[in-house]
Amino acid sequence: QVQLVESGGGLVQAGGSLRLSCAASGRTFSTYGWFRQAPGKEREFVATINWSGRDTYYVDSVKGRFTISRDIAKNTVFLQMNSLKPEDTAVYYCATSRTSIRIISNVDYWGQGTQVTVSS
Repeated sequence: QVQLVESGGGLVQAGGSLRLSCAASGRTFSTYGWFRQAPGKEREFVATINWSGRDTYYVDSVKGRFTISRDIAKNTVFLQMNSLKPEDTAVYYCATSRTSIRIISNVDYWGQGTQVTVSS
C-alpha cells in the first residue's frame, strides 16, 4: 500500500510562488508526478519525475515556471511553482505509477489534494 500526503497549498497573488510537497510512504514506485483539477474541468497532468530524479517532463503551460524535484532519502516529491497565474488555480494532486504517469489511467495511487488559489 502507498500513501501520498500533500502539503503547501494556499492563497497567493499573481506572480507569487508556492512550493508543494508530497510525502510518500509504503512501496516505492518508478515515477511520481503532479496533476491538477480546476473547478468544472477535468483533472490534467502537470509534471512528472522518475525515481532517480534525472528525468522530468512538464505540460507546456507550466514549462519555465514550475520545477518538480524529489528527495530520495525522505521519499518526498516537490513542486516549486513560480510566476503563478490565476489560471493555475486548482486542487493539486500528487500521484505515483509503475509506468508513465503522463496518462491519467496509469496512475496507481493518488494523494488527497491540496488547494492552490492565485488571485489577480
